[in-house]
Amino acid sequence: MAKRRVLIMGAAGRDFHNFNTYFRNNDDFEVLCFTAAQIPDIAGRKYPASLAGELYPQGIPIYDEKDLSKLIKEHNIEEVYFSYSDVLHEYVMHQVSKVQAAGASFCLLGPSDTMIASSKPLISILAVRTGCGKSQTTRRILEVLTAAGKKVVVIRHPMPYGDLEKQKVQRFATYEDLDEHECTIEEREEYEPHIDKGAIVYAGVDYESIIRQAEKEADYVLWDGGNNDFSFYKADLTFTIADPHRPGHELKYYPGETNLRSADYVIINKEDSADARKIKEVEENIKKYNPAAVIIHADSPVTIKDTESIKGKRVLVVEDGPTLTHGEMEYGAGFIAAKNFGASEIIDPRPYAVDSIKATYEKYSHMEQILPAMGYGSAQMKDLETTINNVDCDVVLGATPIDLTRIIDIKKPYVRVYYDLAEKDISLETVLKDKFNL
Repeated sequence: MAKRRVLIMGAAGRDFHNFNTYFRNNDDFEVLCFTAAQIPDIAGRKYPASLAGELYPQGIPIYDEKDLSKLIKEHNIEEVYFSYSDVLHEYVMHQVSKVQAAGASFCLLGPSDTMIASSKPLISILAVRTGCGKSQTTRRILEVLTAAGKKVVVIRHPMPYGDLEKQKVQRFATYEDLDEHECTIEEREEYEPHIDKGAIVYAGVDYESIIRQAEKEADYVLWDGGNNDFSFYKADLTFTIADPHRPGHELKYYPGETNLRSADYVIINKEDSADARKIKEVEENIKKYNPAAVIIHADSPVTIKDTESIKGKRVLVVEDGPTLTHGEMEYGAGFIAAKNFGASEIIDPRPYAVDSIKATYEKYSHMEQILPAMGYGSAQMKDLETTINNVDCDVVLGATPIDLTRIIDIKKPYVRVYYDLAEKDISLETVLKDKFNL
């Protein structure tokens, strides 16, 4: 029987995981290529032979998704597997139409084909969109388990933007580890806050190898998901975070709705800065589409160490990049802090943007008064640095989860914004103690 000829549509994350768990040693299929979207500079590389396995001694090429239709015809592709996240349901169906028009079948792999079992208790933290507050929820759960005397390892959704062979299994316990692995801003934003809490963080490409290594030093494993992807691992307990600043999005994006429907607990976050009617809308959607889930209401209090440092000042607000770009938020914690703590003006950074940062504004035109902390490589980090230093402002207000001054040279006063999860009705401590007999 002839092998089915396959193309995997991805973004350097879920696509590699789907290949590793479903296709790598599967003689029924031949994966001819990957396509790449969302993340800059992924296309043009290869998924290396050392990771692809014995069936792929030459590795597997990665092309730009814009060539999808042409690739299907050139390679006689029979099945296309969509393997990335945080996109509108309508967007997915447009891809279906494109694939079918080119002559192939469109496929989605689900949890039973891609989830890996762990020998340790595993908690998944998911979301209905990127930027809902997964990592701050993970930090809160980490605090509870650590206080109970448990050794906790965090496994983060992949962000393999460099040498894939070197990134097969990555372990981060110190800032020096981040430097050694030449982490991008996006990677540091996810790893540093956990390291600051004393946790060990794993990430990489091969999540079977990652979990087996992590299990050796963990009592509990926390899956800190990326975008709104569903977990790579079978979970003993699943939390999904919803955002009342984007009501209705919990039903409109793939695979966020999957996460909503499969959650044990749904946390409605950021209620302290959201409209009551929007909170109610999200709550009603949860009750309708996952009536078995327990709803937890939570705030996301925004703080800075010295409020006088921005009071009456003209500020440049730098926010978490993915939350603003494909997360489609028009503002984040930095904007809220500027308003709450008396900044006299929020400076529009767009006239000062250069090169890749300027291109980001052109692609994501909904952003106006804020600067996304884009940094998918050294060149883009330099563009971010130049843009920040170009802006005519008194203070740079940094609302990314990391200290940007560690990796770029900011020539103006820099003030960090902090935000955490604060449950209002049901404590995560109570949930975890009841579930795991802590």
